[in-house]
Amino acid sequence: MSEVTAIHGSCGDFRITLRQSPRYVDPERCIGCGECALACPQPSPAGDHQAIFIPSPQAVPSCYLIDAAACVRLQGREPCRDCLRACPTGAIRFDDRESRLEMDAAAIILAPGSACFDPARVPSLGHAASADVLTSMEFERYLAHVTPGAGLRRPSDGKPVGSMAFLLCVGSRDRHHSYCSSVCCMVAIKEALAARALAPELEITIFFTDMRTPGRGFDRYRQQAEETGIRFVRCRPAGVEHCGGRLRLRSISEQGKQVEQVVDLVVLAVGLETPDPGIRLAGLAGVRLSPDNFAMVSDFAPVTTSRQGIFTCGCFSGPKDIATSVTEGSAAAAAVAALLGRPGRGHRKAPAAAMATPASADAGEPAVGVFLCHCGGNIGRHLDLEQVADHAATLPGVRFVDQNSFCCGRNGQEQIADAIRTRGLSRIVVAACSPLTHEELFRRTLARAGLNPALFAMANIRNQDAWVHMDHPGEATSKACDLVRMAVASVLAQEPARPLRVPVTRRALVIGGGLAGMTAALNLADQGYPVHLVERTGRLGGNALHLHTSWSGEPVSSQLEKMSSRILDHPLITLHMESEVCGARGWLGSFRTRVRERDGAIRSIAHGVTIIATGGSRLLPEEYGYQEHREVVTALEFDKLREINDVHVRKGTSFLFIQCVGSRQNDRDYCSKVCCTHAVQSAIRLKKEGPERRIYILYRDMRTCGQQENLSAEARRAGVIFIRYEQAARPVVRRGRNGLQVEVRDHILQRPLRIPADMIILAAAIIPPADAGNLARLYGLEQDRYGFFREAHVKLRPVDCSTAGIFVAGLAHHPRPVQESIAQALAAAGRAAIILSRDSLVLDRPTARLDPVTCDHCGQCVDVCPDRAITMEEVTVQGQTAQRVVINNVLCTGCGICQGTCPKRGVAVNGFAPAQLEAQIDAALA
Repeated sequence: MSEVTAIHGSCGDFRITLRQSPRYVDPERCIGCGECALACPQPSPAGDHQAIFIPSPQAVPSCYLIDAAACVRLQGREPCRDCLRACPTGAIRFDDRESRLEMDAAAIILAPGSACFDPARVPSLGHAASADVLTSMEFERYLAHVTPGAGLRRPSDGKPVGSMAFLLCVGSRDRHHSYCSSVCCMVAIKEALAARALAPELEITIFFTDMRTPGRGFDRYRQQAEETGIRFVRCRPAGVEHCGGRLRLRSISEQGKQVEQVVDLVVLAVGLETPDPGIRLAGLAGVRLSPDNFAMVSDFAPVTTSRQGIFTCGCFSGPKDIATSVTEGSAAAAAVAALLGRPGRGHRKAPAAAMATPASADAGEPAVGVFLCHCGGNIGRHLDLEQVADHAATLPGVRFVDQNSFCCGRNGQEQIADAIRTRGLSRIVVAACSPLTHEELFRRTLARAGLNPALFAMANIRNQDAWVHMDHPGEATSKACDLVRMAVASVLAQEPARPLRVPVTRRALVIGGGLAGMTAALNLADQGYPVHLVERTGRLGGNALHLHTSWSGEPVSSQLEKMSSRILDHPLITLHMESEVCGARGWLGSFRTRVRERDGAIRSIAHGVTIIATGGSRLLPEEYGYQEHREVVTALEFDKLREINDVHVRKGTSFLFIQCVGSRQNDRDYCSKVCCTHAVQSAIRLKKEGPERRIYILYRDMRTCGQQENLSAEARRAGVIFIRYEQAARPVVRRGRNGLQVEVRDHILQRPLRIPADMIILAAAIIPPADAGNLARLYGLEQDRYGFFREAHVKLRPVDCSTAGIFVAGLAHHPRPVQESIAQALAAAGRAAIILSRDSLVLDRPTARLDPVTCDHCGQCVDVCPDRAITMEEVTVQGQTAQRVVINNVLCTGCGICQGTCPKRGVAVNGFAPAQLEAQIDAALA
């Protein structure tokens, strides 16, 4: 609803002018109930929502707005006031007007996102001519409305869909869009599997050029699709034709034959491009764009634009998936924090976290207050709340019952807080919607009123009752009584809890001195936090020491020298060279790690956060004559030979690159992601040095994703020959009379080729470092099946490890190019700084606790705890040494496995104690 109209000033002193469009709904009053949309009689022009609507269920703020172009009142056609009458909080503002706002900022982050390519610009694809030709985004929405088991039906006539096809690279890798959109292959596979789940008999074909699935588990995902019967056909149909009510696709197969397929539905996997508002924003900000209209950034500063003080993240700098976009969001925030953290930029320590209300017990008999929410009409229309209120008033311990149109609204919260204070309520039950979305809101209300937030329970009489029993009000009312009765029984058995305050050691430990580790250390130090950087070898730089340039041609060595110099000179960075971690203990905010220094001495380092950036290792191939023929080398070895002008490189006339050596195989079925780009770069350099040279690249799929696709096009123009091979028919290296020969079956000629080669360059896989398992054991981290460190959540927490306070970046997480490793390192530093910015953290969550009466310290809970929060410790009891179970509530996440394992009821999670669960069951059966 707001648009930037001007940006003036410079780094540290920007002034931004915004134009705010009227939304005609007051966000301070709107509670997102949806009553206005139910009352609105006018649909939008597209027909996908009413004139008053909420942009998405996850919209922030969760507030409705009016589409002025659709609203008959705002258009002056009718004096409609339906939404105004329906709104229970008086949030409708028909007199709202456009406004202008000016704000000052020290830095700016540009994140205007991307737009999907409009296939109407290519008439031959038939999107505008047929309702049965959908874009991938349209098909995503289409699938959301398909009932499981009902099958797919054609949008045009409602007939069943028996076959469908996906067309990839629509609006990507063509004359007008030279880049790869990076996400389309995975989007198509995901949607194809979703369609298969809804219609198991459906025939699905995916037409593709190269299957670009380089992320963690992406290749396995593609294999899963093939195992379900989804066909993958390597060709690019020229267009979509109508054929007797169906759709015909014509294409040329790899064998050069014309192929025709008739299907019921076609999905176009459209590419991503910078939207026009994003291009205008770049102009206002004065940042440079690439020829493809993406923000120009350096590989070594992937979130920094061409204008100082202005940063970017997400698809504005190039197409990328959700996980990478989220990572870059944290990275941009970290870059801004480092800028503001420098002297004179106004860096401040975060305020101390607020402590929740201290634990309190009932003064005398428990006094329960029950508050019933009508949720507009979402609940009240479908069950008798008066009857539920009468029933609640009869329950033991209930002192007060009240009803409210919206308990979550400002008035509803004030009503609850006032009742607590004036009526002496000691426990609260709210019968409303889902605790998933509203429990925290009500807990804060209790805290403000002086009541312990733990003495609270919710009965979900909307989602679990009113919404699912709309046509049976009598039964719904009876069920609501049951749910309220169970909630009252639960809250009566609940004990008050006191949140735990954890002091933070405001110091970071970074393990690994490569590009990722140095980036993270420098960013945190620039924000003002002391950092200990541990490097196992005697030189900073890690794997980047073996690189000549980044994918875009930026020199690596000079960047490493600059970063190393800054590390050595930075007053807040303590460097530990030729050192390794040999022990670790502690938890979020308070770790203690033992480091073995180069002289053998053990040093203990106290720190609040840990960043793992230990890099990756190079696989030494066991195939293609490596270490048997001196002319067969790995890609990094070839770079070194070329750098020293080795005679084999200098005099060679035929060079052959073999991709996926040790990658995408049964025991290592992941893509190393950097190899294709590296090979293409080397091939281009060889051609520039000697245009007459014969250069061959043997590949399975060319995975030059994003703007790196331009390199593939340049290599083809230079005369580099690309030959695809299948995993089942891999190349064979033999030594003949005149030197090495490589035999490979050509996928176009369909016959074997024998290619003489002066040098053979192998794209060897990236594997985890040898010490990854030891670090995982010391810090309690999860690894994938190959040994790379796992993230806590692939999309929401892509650089967080499963252990709180520990983060991962670079090749230690998964193979990735330089710019992605640096973005991850910045993101990890940004996430770590959230913790370091506070003197202490407040942990307010359910945790396990021992019952000193029933616990016999058998230790079964110790073995099953996934968080290593339960230990067996030796204590002295009445002069005797004994083993006792101890729970560390800082590490405990309240999963409840210990409670389910204990044979004596000796341990329970707060809020889920056996007495509470039994009370609920008894109440349900009463």
